[in-house]
Amino acid sequence: MAASPFSFYRGSCQLFFDAWPARSPLDRTPAVWGCGDLHFENFGSFKGDNRLVYFDLNDFDECALVPAAWEVTRFAASVIVGAKAIDVSAAEAVRLARAYVDEYATALSTGKARWVERDTATGRTRALLDAVRTRKRRKLLDRRTKGSGAKRRLRIDGVKTLPVSRAERALAIRLVRMAARARGSASGATAALDPRRYFSVLDVARRIAGTGSLGLARWVVLVDGRGGADGQYLLDVKEARPSAPAPRSPYRQPTWPHDAARIVEVQRRVQVVAPALLYALRAGKRSFVLKELQPTADRLQLEDWRGDLDDLRGAMTTMAELTAWGQLRASGRGGSATADELIAFAAAGAWKRAVLDMAKRVAATTMTEWATFRNAQGVTP
Repeated sequence: MAASPFSFYRGSCQLFFDAWPARSPLDRTPAVWGCGDLHFENFGSFKGDNRLVYFDLNDFDECALVPAAWEVTRFAASVIVGAKAIDVSAAEAVRLARAYVDEYATALSTGKARWVERDTATGRTRALLDAVRTRKRRKLLDRRTKGSGAKRRLRIDGVKTLPVSRAERALAIRLVRMAARARGSASGATAALDPRRYFSVLDVARRIAGTGSLGLARWVVLVDGRGGADGQYLLDVKEARPSAPAPRSPYRQPTWPHDAARIVEVQRRVQVVAPALLYALRAGKRSFVLKELQPTADRLQLEDWRGDLDDLRGAMTTMAELTAWGQLRASGRGGSATADELIAFAAAGAWKRAVLDMAKRVAATTMTEWATFRNAQGVTP
């Protein structure tokens, strides 16, 4: 987090909502199902449950029912905060943020929830979709594991993976078996399905990934299943925690069975197609999200656009459209505004200036907080 203002912004979602002014006019914008932590790097590619490749919002840990302006402001502020990372002036970053807000309003005004296809994507987004489509699971397995067949084991490199305790391993295995039962039930398998054979666990390691989620219980699990190299998968099991924006939102939140259920259900509502493996699991008072492991390379990083402003503008348009399409797709559900209400909001337009003003204010606050954090860590610029 001390490395750059943008890294700090990514890892400090709660500070954004702590600093949000009370009784802001933007709080009265329509209720939407938002990811709660919208920024430039919360978009990426994944294979859906139909095994086709999509580019979409892909981080829902902080999801909640929030004012539409909260989502748009957080993204716009991320662009301004990340100006140095993409080597643009502060003025150009504000213009990019304004373009994002305008494109979001345009997409919302259509009332149609579309999606990004490989054949219509351009630039780095198209390249990312092509890479995910052609990637073979064996290459990922070979990079993250050693051995083969039943003797394949995870590589413990001290960077992305660490050893697990006996208790952690037992809990991870228990969760995978719960997912196997759910998968077998959903596919119409008999009640006699043995989850130990359906998803047989070969190895477990602690997974180190993300910024804001560091410190949460998280494991990578190597399993024998169906399909893929040697019939094996890498699974990502992550503990779910309460949403940062939910208690601050002016909109009443539904009562969820647990936080993992909130994350998975909102993700299914917002994305055009859910990932192939996605489960909400409960173990005692804790809950976890289990999904197929996605390499970090499947996300677009802000620094990728350094020196390529034209391609960046195209990506910003795509992300603005995806933000609007996700909100439209989940409209009218669980207390969220209807599509007609979102169309009327987009047409009003007066809120756009307020969003940009707030984004600039948030960015300035973030820069100050980052400097304080960096100095406290003893890091020199």
